[in-house]
Amino acid sequence: MDDEPLEEWAARREERRPVSGERRATPLGEEPEQAAHVAPDAPRGIQEWDGHQWTPVGVAADFQAAASETGEDAASRAERVVLPPFSTLPPSPEPWRPTEVFHRR
Repeated sequence: MDDEPLEEWAARREERRPVSGERRATPLGEEPEQAAHVAPDAPRGIQEWDGHQWTPVGVAADFQAAASETGEDAASRAERVVLPPFSTLPPSPEPWRPTEVFHRR
């Protein structure tokens, strides 16, 4: 197993963490958090990252109103997501070969 040095892991983690003052919208209610297209007319809570936790700062009537409050922050969050390298395929496996020689009669 290849262990990653703690400093590299901490640097990657810090890149993904929200910036202090960043906002996000979360649906209100008892249901678990869902994507925005599931219930676009449902009210949303606006949360702000204070450096340690997400704290509530307001309520929006629907997804459109919440997006206008958090739009710039959502774009900056998306830019921090590390994407896998494309155009590289994993090595192809070796073809299976029987361990015993098989002769057809």
